[in-house]
Amino acid sequence: MVHDMIEICVYGRGGQGGVTLAELVAHAAIAEGKHAQSMPSFGPERRGAPVLAFLRVNERERIKVRTEITEPDVLIVLDPGLLHIGTVLSQLKEGGMAVVSTKKSHEALKSELKLSRLATVDAKGIAMRVLGLPIVNTAMLGALVKATGIVKLESLKQVMEHRFGKLAMKNQEAMLEAYNETVVSG
Repeated sequence: MVHDMIEICVYGRGGQGGVTLAELVAHAAIAEGKHAQSMPSFGPERRGAPVLAFLRVNERERIKVRTEITEPDVLIVLDPGLLHIGTVLSQLKEGGMAVVSTKKSHEALKSELKLSRLATVDAKGIAMRVLGLPIVNTAMLGALVKATGIVKLESLKQVMEHRFGKLAMKNQEAMLEAYNETVVSG
């Protein structure tokens, strides 16, 4: 039942690609024969405003629930400034994993957030270097896969080719670089 399902909340800012990240993972999971859904949480979105997206992946059975996720197994944070706004971290299920884009060292952030399960990567630095833009979503895909193994990198590469066309190669490069640079504990 529910124990086969992984629930993920993606926190970012408008323009960072959080909604697209959730969609790409859902498509990759479905391509692997899993059940998945992604949904944005709509508010007054504009570039730079906080944005939330939800993602569910179930290995075995169809997902019947269509509600917002209030206690995620995994929290993906595209902008580290959002860690200190409201209840972002307090929503994480006990024993859950946070995957954070940050310039801080892994140990410094782990100590600051007091989390036992944490994955960190400088996704913005990778995005600027590889894409020339601060759009961190595809780099964070690499971090998510390294931290959770939720889907295969190869599945995401194929989904990116379909979604991004000529831009897929650079986004795949960002994903792979982040996968290799992500530090995971717990």
